[in-house]
Amino acid sequence: MNSNHSTHTNTFNDPRLEVHMSWWGMNGLERSAEYSLEQKIEMIAEAGFDGINGFIPSPKDAERWSKLLERYRLSLSVNAYPKTCNDMAILLKQAKQYGAIQHINVQVMTPFLIDNGAIELLRGIHELSEKAGIPAYIETHRGTITQDLLRTVSYVEALEQLRLTIDMSHYVVAGEMHTISNEAEALMQKLLERTSAIHARVSNGEQVQVDVGPSGEHPMLQHFERWWSSGMKHWRKVARNGDVLPFIVELGPPPYAITVDDYGQRRQEISDRWEQSLLFLRTARRIWSETARV
Repeated sequence: MNSNHSTHTNTFNDPRLEVHMSWWGMNGLERSAEYSLEQKIEMIAEAGFDGINGFIPSPKDAERWSKLLERYRLSLSVNAYPKTCNDMAILLKQAKQYGAIQHINVQVMTPFLIDNGAIELLRGIHELSEKAGIPAYIETHRGTITQDLLRTVSYVEALEQLRLTIDMSHYVVAGEMHTISNEAEALMQKLLERTSAIHARVSNGEQVQVDVGPSGEHPMLQHFERWWSSGMKHWRKVARNGDVLPFIVELGPPPYAITVDDYGQRRQEISDRWEQSLLFLRTARRIWSETARV
């Protein structure tokens, strides 16, 4: 096992950071395209990740996944795409049947539902999560119930219990935020107070996912690091013993990843997504250490 796992200074019961690698983000990597399921999981573990963010394994694959995750000492978080409370109830039942789900990241697929209807749906999803005993966090994501920054702020103001998966790349690209105004920053900070998980991807205001450079030279990274740091600080204020803050490195394959032939087969990416993923892994651990000293 990679030494990164043994360098944590906190005890198991202390609030802690877990950095997960997106299983979606493993698609199409040159180094892993021909790899087996176990080889990909081993690659994630050896890189120093704490877990995988993916989907609930199917019944026929559940035992295999459980054994591999245990062998490589990795946790599992999953994604859900409900449109209704009934959809979420079914997903939660499946999660309980599988067991050992660290949290559920929820993209609520009702982008045109607003105001009281949206608030009631979000309230219902939260209540189902509480009843099932499985944490579920609503992701800030385009094309979902949290389609835009303003309406998501209104949900936070209406629902004291609403907890979020923070992914600011969606609001940066949707708002074409080449620069971050004071007004935008204030709205972002309102959402960061509800941080329960973080998805790592950087937008430049034109593309949703850009290469930040081998050492993070891209000027937009400073804004995302500020938001990740702020989210961690807010989370630490309310965290209890045993709580986990998941930080998911989520760099997607094409068409999220920019390619040299966007009109064609879109196979040759301009970025090394795996190396960028490792940069975000290191960045998450650094910021977590910095927030511990505040």
